[in-house]
Amino acid sequence: MTGGALVGIVALGTAGLILTEMMPAQIVLMMVTPSMLVFGLLCLVIGVKHGEYRTTAR
Repeated sequence: MTGGALVGIVALGTAGLILTEMMPAQIVLMMVTPSMLVFGLLCLVIGVKHGEYRTTAR
């Protein structure tokens, strides 16, 4: 579920950048999309670890 939401958000962002022609599609697909995925995964891991900490720190 969470992975699907992450992929959906990244897909919407990628489609928006390509459709508005802010930058060439090749750059979006080669540089921007992978960096959005890595950042999203990093935030997800940090969020999960913080949630685990909050539930056990009481």
